[in-house]
Parts: sequence; structure tokens; C-alpha cells
Amino acid sequence: MSNTSNDSPLVERLKSTWRAQDGETIEQIISNVSKVAQFVPQMWGVAELGENDFVFVSWTRHRNNNSDEQYAITWKIAPDGTIELASTYAKPMELGWRALALSLIAREVADGERDANLRFLHDPTNFNFVTTSQGRLGDLLRQGSCTIVEPVGVDYLPKRDDKPTEKGDVWRVLLVVNCNIQGPRYFTHNGVIIFEKSEGQDWEPQSSLAKRIAKFRPGSWFQRTEPNEE
Repeated sequence: MSNTSNDSPLVERLKSTWRAQDGETIEQIISNVSKVAQFVPQMWGVAELGENDFVFVSWTRHRNNNSDEQYAITWKIAPDGTIELASTYAKPMELGWRALALSLIAREVADGERDANLRFLHDPTNFNFVTTSQGRLGDLLRQGSCTIVEPVGVDYLPKRDDKPTEKGDVWRVLLVVNCNIQGPRYFTHNGVIIFEKSEGQDWEPQSSLAKRIAKFRPGSWFQRTEPNEE
């Protein structure tokens, strides 16, 4: 990455202090994501808006980018020095590089990009950042003979001010799976798995299948009917 503002003290401070929840640095995340997603980092920059400074890194999907397609991940640096990731779409990176890569690849698929890395998107081990009382989600899917199909979603959903009653400010992982085990077809064929996590909280299963995965060990997800599923 080359840019005149690369040596900016604000850029350096961001790189040296900001960390994902698992301890990864920005540079580790950008480096790893650029290997698996259509993510070509361009340059670092700094902007001043009001009393806040903003540090951004721009990127494109394609190396020989002739179009105006240009994206940015932006952090806000408040006067007291606190650093906050300001780009909602990039908030999965707070969970680590795999979550950001998955969210970007899922968006490539939705946008009809050719050559989206479906192998990475459908690899259960990449979802091990989602943890349950039974273990890591990707490991559980493998043990339950489940394959991931479309669609996949890894998103951050901010609370909408006009809907104060709805929950928001959550990371959400949505998977659709086919599982090669005995069980009701609506679970084993195109079964929907949804987990959500609020800041500082554990992952919470939201869909029926997710609740079973979080509650029972692999292989015994369907051995009993939950009362609310009759």
C-alpha cells in the first residue's frame, strides 16, 4: 500500500492500537482478507470532520480497476483518543479477519461478481468464530455432516433510530445448510441457522436449528421434539 499519508501519526496510531476482539491487528486483517476475497487495498488517508479525525483505507474489488468502484473502511478518532470503526459494513472485522472476508465474499455473491471464493464461503471451519456451549459452530457443523449452501450472511445490524423497539447493534451470522443425518427435512434440507451477538455478549442462537445446535451435541440434534415446534 502506498500513500503519502501512510506516515501520518494518526494512521500509525490506529495501526498500533486498534485490535479485533481476538487480538488481530488491522494490517493482519487486511493482509489475510486480500488473499481470499476480492479486496485490493489502495491507500491510507486522514480526514478531519468537525472535532473528530477520520482515518480510512480505500480498496477496490479488482486490481485493474478502471471503473469508479472505490470503497473505504473508516475509523473515527474522537478528541479523547477513542477509536471507533465507523463503517457499518466492515464491523464484522471486529470479530476477526475471517468474519470480514466472509461478509465481503457473501456480498460479492449477492452482487453477481464472477470468481467469488465460494470454497472459503462454504468452509465450515471459517465459522468457528461463532461459539456455543457445545463448541465452535464450524466444528459442530462438520461433526453433524452439514454442508453450507447459499445464501450466507455475515453482517452487522445497527439499531435503527426510527424503530426503537427493534433490537439492533448485533452481529448476525446466517447460514443455510444441508445435513446428511436423520431428522426432519425442514432442518436437514436447506435448514436455516441464525446466530446473533451483541457487544460484550455471547453468541445467541435465533433460529430453531441454531438452538438445537447450541443445546445438543452433534448427532443428537433431532432426537427429541421441542415443545414449541409441535
